[in-house]
Amino acid sequence: MLFAAKGVLGRLPALSPWKWALLLLLLTLAYQVRSLHLDERLYFWIKTSWHAQEWQERSLWLPEYRVRIDAKAVPGVADNLSGLTYDERRDRLWAVLNNPEELLALSKDGEVLARYPLSGFSDVEGITYLGDNLLLLAEERNQALVVIEVPDSPGALFREDYRALTLGLQLGGNQGFEGVGYDRGGDRLFVVKEHSPRKLYEIRGLKASLRGDFNLEVIDRDEWIKNVFATDLSSVHYDEQTGHLALLSDESKVLLELDGKGKLVSFRSLLGGFAGLQDSVPQGEGMTLDERGNLYLVSEPNLFYRFERD
Repeated sequence: MLFAAKGVLGRLPALSPWKWALLLLLLTLAYQVRSLHLDERLYFWIKTSWHAQEWQERSLWLPEYRVRIDAKAVPGVADNLSGLTYDERRDRLWAVLNNPEELLALSKDGEVLARYPLSGFSDVEGITYLGDNLLLLAEERNQALVVIEVPDSPGALFREDYRALTLGLQLGGNQGFEGVGYDRGGDRLFVVKEHSPRKLYEIRGLKASLRGDFNLEVIDRDEWIKNVFATDLSSVHYDEQTGHLALLSDESKVLLELDGKGKLVSFRSLLGGFAGLQDSVPQGEGMTLDERGNLYLVSEPNLFYRFERD
């Protein structure tokens, strides 16, 4: 057998250097296609394009979003800019920094309006506005969801002053809750776990439980993201107007839209050259939409983006 194998190998044709270079190029392209899911993106682009007229007027329709503020460095922030949410009561954005933990009030142009150190908080990655003057912060490592009142004046906020819900689902180091989004009409909180494995949870009855009507229900929405072409999930937003979910993937550099039953409706690439972006979004961590449908995104280390639908 050994001699036969040597004989076969000996009969293989010698390749010239340019053929080896071509083979290497083809292998590199094949790797890029799989790692960036380019084949799946093409498939879903064709599939969603067939239904464009059906969905454009009753969805976010992400392909029409183009960048208006591109990679603006947030003043006074050096690193670890993470979750993002919109507060329509004050017409401002709230963001969190991870290490050192801090809550930031931002304008819709990415300017810092106020800063609030988060004393005793740990590994804060996600944030969402619950309405009723309440914010929810997600601590990644211990998978805790902490509800705080929107602060009236600048100053430190202390962890021991607030109630928290800790789920402890598939604990495993720095691979816990990454993003949160809230459906006020249905009192449903959506939570994404980044990877290993990536997960989407729906938690029903959160605010009712805060009021004393304890009736929490945790639903694993793994079926919704099973065929989503993203290797990780870093943020989630529930859109009140359409009832759809928007998901952000840092590694795959893509925004995805799911309808109320988990069906992929549209997507928007965050690679350089798409959506008017000069360069690819380096590490998208947080994403939200305002009541006009404008989309805001923050990326580590300290970058701010605003997208508007054409």
